[in-house]
Amino acid sequence: MRASESDPGASLLVVAGSRTCAIPIAYVVETMRPLPVEAIAGAPPFLLGLSVIRGTPVPVVDVGVVMGGDEAHVISRFVALKLGERRVALAVAAVIGMRQLDPASMTEMPPLLRGARADVVEAIGVLDAQLLLVLGTGRLLSEELWRKLSSVDRPS
Repeated sequence: MRASESDPGASLLVVAGSRTCAIPIAYVVETMRPLPVEAIAGAPPFLLGLSVIRGTPVPVVDVGVVMGGDEAHVISRFVALKLGERRVALAVAAVIGMRQLDPASMTEMPPLLRGARADVVEAIGVLDAQLLLVLGTGRLLSEELWRKLSSVDRPS
């Protein structure tokens, strides 16, 4: 089944830090290899800086840091999101792919920002309320759910 942008269960699964996350596909523009990032003096730790994506400077947010990860982790992909007229890139360890998640089960999954420190959530809200909204709609997948989704993708 192909997920569509208008389907509330259509999600892009990514790995950030040691967690698998589901981001609503309606906000996703594209995924790409990481591009050079220019650091911004005084920026909070989750904001890696600015990267030029398709000719426009775009803020790059490290999702692993947002979720409370303090350990160093690999960033191998950017996920560009559309936030109204603006774009933001999420830095993640891996992009797994699109999956159809049962909208009813989405309420049972913990929110992406559940483990985030209060000061990080507050800083995101101050910098970009729309980004906070998008991250707030993301979900963390349990290992059990991820195993179920993985087995569905494999041919028998």
